[in-house]
Amino acid sequence: MQTTAEYYCAFCGEPNTTFVDTSGGMEQSYIEDCQVCCRPNVLYIRIDEDTLDIEIDTDYQE
Repeated sequence: MQTTAEYYCAFCGEPNTTFVDTSGGMEQSYIEDCQVCCRPNVLYIRIDEDTLDIEIDTDYQE
């Protein structure tokens, strides 16, 4: 199942919306370019098993 979640760019701080595939596991990470500044962000995604709430932390791509 796909759902949307918001994260803030590690470079410019602007909010972005991304699709999260909840069938991909409760902890995921991947790289996505910011929709504003186009710089790559590493997204660390955690999904709560009970509520399916999504938390996203970002970091700079090294």
